[in-house]
Amino acid sequence: MPKQVRGPSMHDVAARAGVSHQTVSRVLNHHPSLRPETRDRVLAAITELGYRRNLAARALVTGRTQTIGMVGPDTADIGPLSTLHAIEKAAREAGMSTLMTSAEPARAQVLETVEFLLGRGVDALAVAAQQSEITMAIDQLNLDVPVVHLLAGDQDVTLAASVDQQAGVRMALGHLRDLGHERIQHISGPLTFGEARSRRATFEAFIASEGLELLPILEGDWTADSGYAAGRDVAAEATAVLCGNDQMAFGLIHALHDRGVSVPREVSVVGFDDTAEARHSLPPLTTVSQDFAAVGRAAVGLIVARLAGSDDAAPLIQPELLVRESTAPARG
Repeated sequence: MPKQVRGPSMHDVAARAGVSHQTVSRVLNHHPSLRPETRDRVLAAITELGYRRNLAARALVTGRTQTIGMVGPDTADIGPLSTLHAIEKAAREAGMSTLMTSAEPARAQVLETVEFLLGRGVDALAVAAQQSEITMAIDQLNLDVPVVHLLAGDQDVTLAASVDQQAGVRMALGHLRDLGHERIQHISGPLTFGEARSRRATFEAFIASEGLELLPILEGDWTADSGYAAGRDVAAEATAVLCGNDQMAFGLIHALHDRGVSVPREVSVVGFDDTAEARHSLPPLTTVSQDFAAVGRAAVGLIVARLAGSDDAAPLIQPELLVRESTAPARG
């Protein structure tokens, strides 16, 4: 049997760079206090020797893999996927790695997904699958690792990194009221999602507080196609529509155009999310911007803090209203 050749160790890297093995460890863990020239020397030694970290051996010593398991949605929702991408970046900056899979809103599928991640030794979970069935299934597992729910909306979860949905809806409706709109309709996302329920409830409360008539609320599924379908049922007397996300707003604008209704001269449209396409739609879309990158950073911060023994919660991240050309003063 051929003799197995040992790969370069951290001590070999330290000897080549002329530093201690503790300094090499600090470089590998992105410690901020190192001098740039020291960091560069260690990185050069790592490259020259072809050093690779033995994460399995490290996990045996520390009891941790420095890995965050990410549970994503089973559909390509912009917000959750953008947040998971931000978590991956923030985790890397914190010296951690990520492992992602998705879950359908069924208990058996959720259990399989969580078991897959726990079987690979993740230190924590970040859950961006927002359907109530998934949230409840995970909470009932009583896991012994930190679980952060992302963009949780109105769901009652132990640990969350979220944008203030109520503030976003109030910003959008306040803008429409300032433009003189009194006949405002809402196209919500699917009510199995906490964010959709939160936005709808806030919409209803705002309309009631202003003494306005509540026009029929339409429900979509986050897609532009569902926004188009809902657009066929927008009330003739509506002068403005708040959509549950940008994609449905795009579909709505298309439907209104096909009905011969001008946006924003006859009907103003507001979206939610501020996707990259929002500034390029015709007309450019007024929308509530959610800082998904900030949500990702907050989630990783919560995980790092929990692993260190802190029980701090993260404050709600404030949205921003971006006024573009899809809103105008109410007609008549």
